[in-house]
Amino acid sequence: QAQLVESGGGLVQPGGSLRLSCTTSGFTLAYYAIAWFRQAPGKERERVLCITSSGSSTYYEESVKGRFTTSRDNTKNVIYLQMNSLKPEDTAVYYCAKEHYYYCSTSGSYDYWGQGTQVTVSS
Repeated sequence: QAQLVESGGGLVQPGGSLRLSCTTSGFTLAYYAIAWFRQAPGKERERVLCITSSGSSTYYEESVKGRFTTSRDNTKNVIYLQMNSLKPEDTAVYYCAKEHYYYCSTSGSYDYWGQGTQVTVSS
């Protein structure tokens, strides 16, 4: 059974940084793309960015370009989301999800999700 577990969330001041981790098990991470989502209070969940099995990134949210990056360490079965210059509007629960494919599909085909980690950006 595939599992994804997010960690690293917390409270940070505007302009600060956080690094989230998505630790995976039960499948061979190297074969699959992983996407990051977030859901703010009262809003729908939105896809933020995705990393292919080879490490290329696709951004879906313009607002995070230049501030968020994602990387992967397949030897450790971990995906990272580095978030810099955080803004209050980045406050949300962040999720990682396993793509069904090695690439980041246009419509998204996600078969396993983590439970989410809360990120709060506030002074």
